[in-house]
Amino acid sequence: MIAVDTNVIIRLLTKDNDAQYRAAHKLFSAENIFIADTVILEVEWVLRYAYEFEPEQICAAFRKLFGLKNVRLANAQIVAQAIGWHESGLDFADALHLAGSQQHTTLKTFDDKFIKRAKNLTPCTVEQP
Repeated sequence: MIAVDTNVIIRLLTKDNDAQYRAAHKLFSAENIFIADTVILEVEWVLRYAYEFEPEQICAAFRKLFGLKNVRLANAQIVAQAIGWHESGLDFADALHLAGSQQHTTLKTFDDKFIKRAKNLTPCTVEQP
């Protein structure tokens, strides 16, 4: 199994560089691939800011990519939950933080928007310190 960096996934999803897209596609066609949570977080950010993808486009791309039989994630259930919450309006990074905090009673933040959008999503309460 090999791990991939953000830029390999970006090339695969955007096809913005033909040579790099072909190399990424070949890699994903021939290898078992591991994608770290940090790479997923960075891919979402790059797609949103650099490529102006909408949340629905990002979630659809993630579902397709992560659904490949040869792709493994460190925390597939957490990422799946984050994708679902992102589709319903929560910022992806916030959704990933919240999904990863489910074994705790509270997630503290100064982000009022996060607190409001996370209300009643989970028993882990999002609140100010």
